[in-house]
Amino acid sequence: MPSLHEKLSAALASRERRLIRRRLYDPFADAHLVDFSTNDYLSLSLSPVLRARVLSRLQASAHILGSGGSRLLVNGHAHASLEARLVAFFRAPAALLFNSGFDANVGFFSSVPQPGDVIVYDEHIHASVHDGMRASRVNKDAQVAFAHNSVPALRRTLEKLMQKRPGLVTGENSVFVAVETLYSMDGTLAPLTQIVETVEELFPQGNGYVIVDEAHSTGVYGPHGRGLVAALGLEDRVFARLHTFGKALAATGAVLLVTPLVRDYLLNYARSLIYTTSLSNANIIAAECSFDMLEEGEAEKLSTQLLKLSSHLTTSLRRQLAAHRIPSSLLSLPAYLSASGTGVDNQTQLPTPIIPVLTPHPRPLSAHLRVRGLNARPITWPTVPKGADRVRICLHASNTKEEVDRLVSAMIEWAESWQAAQETVERKSGRTNGAATVQAKL
Repeated sequence: MPSLHEKLSAALASRERRLIRRRLYDPFADAHLVDFSTNDYLSLSLSPVLRARVLSRLQASAHILGSGGSRLLVNGHAHASLEARLVAFFRAPAALLFNSGFDANVGFFSSVPQPGDVIVYDEHIHASVHDGMRASRVNKDAQVAFAHNSVPALRRTLEKLMQKRPGLVTGENSVFVAVETLYSMDGTLAPLTQIVETVEELFPQGNGYVIVDEAHSTGVYGPHGRGLVAALGLEDRVFARLHTFGKALAATGAVLLVTPLVRDYLLNYARSLIYTTSLSNANIIAAECSFDMLEEGEAEKLSTQLLKLSSHLTTSLRRQLAAHRIPSSLLSLPAYLSASGTGVDNQTQLPTPIIPVLTPHPRPLSAHLRVRGLNARPITWPTVPKGADRVRICLHASNTKEEVDRLVSAMIEWAESWQAAQETVERKSGRTNGAATVQAKL
C-alpha cells in the first residue's frame, strides 16, 4: 500500500503530465502587466475615493478588529445594520450575510431543499452549488442538470421529473432551479425571464423556486448595480438571490436575499453560517463603503464604460480574426459572440465583462500575452469541460481602448506566429500534425 506522501505526489504528477496542475502565481510577477484577469470589474479596488472613504470610516469606528465569533453568539450592530440596508437597497424581504458566496451557496443548498425535493441546475453552475447539493438531503437522482442556458432543455427536464414524481404536481414536494445571471467562465447571461416564466407555468401550485447567483453581475447590471434580477423587475418572482461583495465591489463577503422564514431556517440549519466566525467589522465597513458608491450612482457610470469596452473588444477581435484568416480551430470567439451568433433575447445579448477566447493552446497564448505586458489567464479542464480550453479575458472600467487594442493585436500576432511555426515543422518533418512540436517551440 503506497504511503499518503506517494499518493499525493502521484496525483500531482498526473496533473503535471496533463498540463492541468494548478499553482499560485508569483504576486510580484504581475505588477507591470495590464490586468485582464481579475474580477475587479468596476476597478473599485483602485478608486482613490473608495479608499479614502474606507480609511475615514475605519478611523471613526469604535470597532474594526474581529467580530467576536459566530453570528449566533455575537450579532454585531454593524452586521445587523448592513443587512437592514441591503434589504432596502435590493428591495428584498430579508437578508442574511455570509463570509463568502461559496459559503452562502453551500449553506442554502445543503439545508433548504427537503427530502423528496428536486434540484435542477444549469450544467455550468458554480462548484459551490455542487458542494451544497452533495451535503443536502436530496437524493443523487433528484439532482439533475440541464443544458447551459437552454430554456427548452429546462422545460424537458422539469416535465420528465413531474412525470416520475407526482409530489411535484400536487405541490407536496418542491423543485429548486439553480442558475447564475452571468457565468464566470463563459461570459454568458441567463435568459432569466424565460426561466422564471417556465417554472411558474409548470408549477402553478407555487412549489417551483428559482435561485439566482448574481456574484458576477452585482454592480455591473441593473439600477445602481442591483443586478440582472432587478434590471428585469423579477425581484418578487425569484425565491432567493445571492450577491457577493468580493468582485465588482472590491470588498469581502456575501448576502442571501430570501424570505424571513428562509432566513430563520438558515440561522438554524446552515452549517457554513453557524459554525464559523462572522465577517470582521472592518469587512463590514468596507462593504458599506462600496454600497455607498453604488447608491451614489458611481457603479452605473463605471458599468457603462466597462460594457462599451466589451463591445469594442468583441467587435475588433471578430474583425481581425476574419481579416487575418485565423482558423477557428486555433483561435475563436464562442458562437454567441460570433457575427452569426444569436441569443434567446435581447437580455442575453448584453455585453459582459467576461470574454472567453477559445483555443486548444491556452497556455502558450497566455504566455505570449505576458511577454507583451498583458495578463490574461489560461483556463483548462477541470475548470472547464475537456475540449473547451480558453484564455479568459476579464475587462475592467479602468482598462483603456488602447489597452484593448493591444490585447487584440497580441492575440492575432500569436495566432499568425503559431501557424507559421506549424507550417515550418510540417515542411521539415513531412507530417501534417505538428501541433505538439509547435507547442514545445513557442
